[in-house]
Amino acid sequence: MGLELELDGHAVYAYTGGKSFDASLPTVVFIHGAQNDHSVWGLQSRWFAHHGCGVLAVDLPGHGRSGGAPLPSIEDLADWIELLLERVGAGETAKSVSLVGHSMGSLTALECAARHPARIGRIALVGTAVPMPVSEGLLNAAKNNEAKAIAMINTWSHSPRATIGGYAVPGIWHMGASRRLAERQHPGVLHNDLTACNTYAHGLEAAAALSCPVLIVSGSKDMMTHPRAAAKLAATLKDVRTVTIEGAGHIIS
Repeated sequence: MGLELELDGHAVYAYTGGKSFDASLPTVVFIHGAQNDHSVWGLQSRWFAHHGCGVLAVDLPGHGRSGGAPLPSIEDLADWIELLLERVGAGETAKSVSLVGHSMGSLTALECAARHPARIGRIALVGTAVPMPVSEGLLNAAKNNEAKAIAMINTWSHSPRATIGGYAVPGIWHMGASRRLAERQHPGVLHNDLTACNTYAHGLEAAAALSCPVLIVSGSKDMMTHPRAAAKLAATLKDVRTVTIEGAGHIIS
C-alpha cells in the first residue's frame, strides 16, 4: 500500500507500511540513501505503521516510482521533504514528525530538521557522517562507468559476514539484492546523489542549530561512513544518543 500524489508537477510515491496514511497520527518519514528507493525501509515502515504512526517511506525525486529529475543538493532534498509534509498535511501539530534517514538520507534529515524545526520533533541518522566526502575515484566511476561504481559501493557497504555468505538469516543474499536495487535506478542518478553528499558543506552548522533529540546508528564495520566519522557530528549535537551495531556494515547488514 502506498501514497501517490503530484508535487511540483511530478508524480511522487511513498510506501505507507500496509496502512492508509493518516496525517493526524505522529508521522515517521523514512528517507533512503544514494541510488536507493523506499524498498530499503520495508520492515521498519511496516512496524511503525502497525504501531500507531502515519508512515511515509519516500521515493525521492527521480528515484523508484517518483518522477522528475533527481535533486542536485542536500538543501533541495530537505526542502522537498518539507514540501511533501505540507502537501499531505503532516506535522500540523508542532514537532509531530520524525525523520529517519540513511546515508544521503541522513544528511537530508539533518538539514530538514535544521531548516524546519517547528515541524520536526526528532531525527534518526543511520550510516551517517558529517561531512560525507566521496572519493574522486568513485565520483569518476559513477559518472563514466556506473556498473563499476555500483560494484565498488556494494563491496564497501557490506560487512564481511554478508560478503562471504555468513549472514544469519537464511534465504537472503544482500550483495545481490543491493546490486539489483542500484541497477534499477535511472542512469545518472548515482553520480547526482554522490555529488550532493560530497558538496554538502554546512552539516555541522545545521547540527549545532538543532534542539530536537537525535539518534545516530552506525555499523562497526562500515567502510563508507565509519563510526569515527560520526563522532564529530555527535559532539556537535545538543541532545544525542549513539548506537553502534557490532559487525554491521554501511547498510547495517
